[in-house]
Amino acid sequence: MTNFNDAISKLNELDFKNMYNGDFFLTWDKTDDEIKAVWQVADALRALREQNISTKVFDSGLGISLFRDNSTRTRFSFASACNLLGLEVQDLDEGKSQIAHGETVRETANMISFMADVIGIRDDMYIGKGHTYQKEVVNAVTQGNKDGVLEQKPTLVNLQCDIDHPTQCMADALHVIHEFGGIENLKGKKIAMTWAYSPSYGKPLSVPQGVIGLFSRLGMEVSLAYPEGYEVMPEVVEVAKKNSAATGGKLTISNDMKEAFKDADIVYPKSWAPFKAMEKRTILYGNGDTDGIKALEKELLAQNAKHKDWACTEEMMKLTKNGKALYMHCLPADITGVSCKEGEVDGSVFDRYRDPLYKEASYKPYVIAAMIFLAKFKDPVATLNALQKEGKKRVHE
Repeated sequence: MTNFNDAISKLNELDFKNMYNGDFFLTWDKTDDEIKAVWQVADALRALREQNISTKVFDSGLGISLFRDNSTRTRFSFASACNLLGLEVQDLDEGKSQIAHGETVRETANMISFMADVIGIRDDMYIGKGHTYQKEVVNAVTQGNKDGVLEQKPTLVNLQCDIDHPTQCMADALHVIHEFGGIENLKGKKIAMTWAYSPSYGKPLSVPQGVIGLFSRLGMEVSLAYPEGYEVMPEVVEVAKKNSAATGGKLTISNDMKEAFKDADIVYPKSWAPFKAMEKRTILYGNGDTDGIKALEKELLAQNAKHKDWACTEEMMKLTKNGKALYMHCLPADITGVSCKEGEVDGSVFDRYRDPLYKEASYKPYVIAAMIFLAKFKDPVATLNALQKEGKKRVHE
């Protein structure tokens, strides 16, 4: 059971007033207090739900979702978060909209936002596009609100872009905070964020980038490892370096998975596509070069196949702290002998950590709900306390 009073007490110590009427793009846009506020509100909301107390703070309103890439966990987490707060969800299917007829971003954003309180967008497939598109949407609805077209400015929540996956990484971190008994216990702990072999092509870089960009703020030893040629965005590496220097943590980058796993408290082996290849892919798609895209895919699959030894095996796990590091993944994982012939993780390792992995995923709806909550309510502490005091039952038994 999550402790409501403890979450409220910690929330009272934080300065997060600038989150009101704001948006959530990248974790490194936010102050340390604002990041912690999301975790505390997420815990408070979870505690209320565990006590069968309704957290519906909206009587009506919409949460608009736009997924330009496939999704299971994040799609349902966004819907769950909106429902938790009392909002209905409407998915924007671009194929059924007027976007194909040349409708502009400004027009689309305003037309879907008349009664919308939040817009969640996943746009992670093309370098230089996703984050930029999300900014365009926010600029459009901000202007629409100023011009009197919209009664309110919807809050944007980044459900994954080309740079960061904040809802995933914030949920990952909250999972780790609870597993290790508090944020104060993470300082000095080692997390290995490593590339791992996948038989598929073109996986986004936003998870590894999000992990090093966030966990480096916690005073941890962040070990980023990948085969030569699988670099991530250099600007995100710089963010992580600055974070580590500021918190007394450590960031190491290597081409050695074993070294990264050695004495690690947490391991996060996950496949991603090389940054330069993703840049090239974006250009090819922009030019409509289907032959070039096919050639690049063939090239990258062959490149991946050279590194099948980059896998989270039982032998690799023995290298970790006491052989019992916490295994993490954003899911779905490529599981050797289960979902593919050879993949990111051995079936036996995945099975052993199945429950913790599902618990890791369970934090995401609350993290998203907390991001919305902090943006929409001027005094979140008072609102949360009012919900507890009212004690309206979620389920009448």
